[in-house]
Amino acid sequence: MGMKNAKQGYDQIMKELKSMADPRNVAGMARFGIRPQSKVLGISVPSLRAMSKDIGKDHRLALRLWKSGVHEAQVLACLLDDPEDVTEEQMEDWVRGFDSWDLCDLCCSNLFDRTDMAYRKAFEWSALEEEYVRRAGYVLMAALSVHDKAANDDRFLAFLPVIIDGSRDDRNFVKKAVNWALRQIGKRNLRLNRAAIEAGEKIAKRKSSSARWIASDALRELRSEKVRNRLR
Repeated sequence: MGMKNAKQGYDQIMKELKSMADPRNVAGMARFGIRPQSKVLGISVPSLRAMSKDIGKDHRLALRLWKSGVHEAQVLACLLDDPEDVTEEQMEDWVRGFDSWDLCDLCCSNLFDRTDMAYRKAFEWSALEEEYVRRAGYVLMAALSVHDKAANDDRFLAFLPVIIDGSRDDRNFVKKAVNWALRQIGKRNLRLNRAAIEAGEKIAKRKSSSARWIASDALRELRSEKVRNRLR
């Protein structure tokens, strides 16, 4: 797809996205809790990933696609943007535009976690009240645990008190992200596995139903022979 002319590229992409629309998939997405307020076309993420590879990285195009207000165009924007070009202002603007868990997760684990602001935003956003903003903070913790291979353990040990604190949030999209962050940290190495299990045991003592679910689900995986054997 030729991107020499930014406007032409944007118009061409929007036309192609609309031609790929599948109303049956929209209903399927809703069953998985994906009900964004933006317009939804029902295009699969693998199809959007394939499209992004054809187009290549393009920051200006990503900004235009985000502003379209079309769910799949925003997903594509997250796949096209270059982490080195992402600004803090953009991150704050986009995080407040998240209106579904899939957009939040894809953006945080394909783009935001690769910026040099990722660790700071994980702390900042997890302390805020808006549901998808707080989720984004914990998704960043999970994504960094998987993708930042060079980071030292202290980076992730610092997340554990925030995860313990977040376990009191009963909202479904937040508690699942808190659980995800705890599990991913505990699967990095044996030292972090022990620390994450200890954090899970503290969470289990809390009186909220979300804390009990987070702890039991995470501890089951982190204590499993499969995980322990892999880490050994």
